[in-house]
Amino acid sequence: MTFGSPAEGVNALFIKQVDIAYGADFPVLNALAKGEYSVIASAGQTTDEAAAAWKLYARDDIQSGADLKGKKVSFIRGTFIPYLWDEYLKDQGVALSDVTQIGQGAFDEAYIALKQGDLDAAWVIGSALTDKFDALEGVHQLTDMSQTPIRLGMGLVSSNEFIQANPEKISDFLAALDEASTYAQAHPEEVADLMYQETKQPKDATLKDLPINPWEVGFTQAAYDSLAGQKQYMVDTGIIEQDFDLDTKLNLTSLQQALPEKVTYSK
Repeated sequence: MTFGSPAEGVNALFIKQVDIAYGADFPVLNALAKGEYSVIASAGQTTDEAAAAWKLYARDDIQSGADLKGKKVSFIRGTFIPYLWDEYLKDQGVALSDVTQIGQGAFDEAYIALKQGDLDAAWVIGSALTDKFDALEGVHQLTDMSQTPIRLGMGLVSSNEFIQANPEKISDFLAALDEASTYAQAHPEEVADLMYQETKQPKDATLKDLPINPWEVGFTQAAYDSLAGQKQYMVDTGIIEQDFDLDTKLNLTSLQQALPEKVTYSK
């Protein structure tokens, strides 16, 4: 199923609209904190290249992070973006409380708000979107996420009930996903055609995005560290009210069966 953001896909788990969801650490950890859910794999995108794809757009009067003090900034609800703002602003000598965060449901809302002057800055991902933001008058690209300490982990999560009932299906699914990710990188034109058919995303945007977002299905120390760091932030800020042991929320049995060489983290 197609959703407006990975966070929406993770939320669909709670009403059993989907059996397996994909999302960044933030919505994945929200699911883990809510109860009987576990991570079954990582998509392996904690790279500088993937981080650089996240662009910070700001109005032209904002020439440095310090200029954001007292400004209105966007975040997409249910995502890691408040964490990104916190870390970025801290590096710029600005406290998160020094800006007004405006919660939005999708990047298109941020685009309209920035265009109308209701926002001063927004983080954006994806060539189809960044091309639109690049064309905005009075707005420029200030920096990208690779210039911050944040590297975005992406995980696959499912309910414990589904995992226990379908270990072989999950194993087959992960093996197929690994094969598909390899195929996608080798056949970008075909992927671009499919993306256009399914979502109307411009083909040139897919061709730009695909090389910097390769899926590496597995689970590494980097994947674990990314989850652990994000969880600590969410606990410290009260987003997660009840702390939990992250190791108890990893169910890598099906992954180890499907792709044993891709599981390099051990508890």
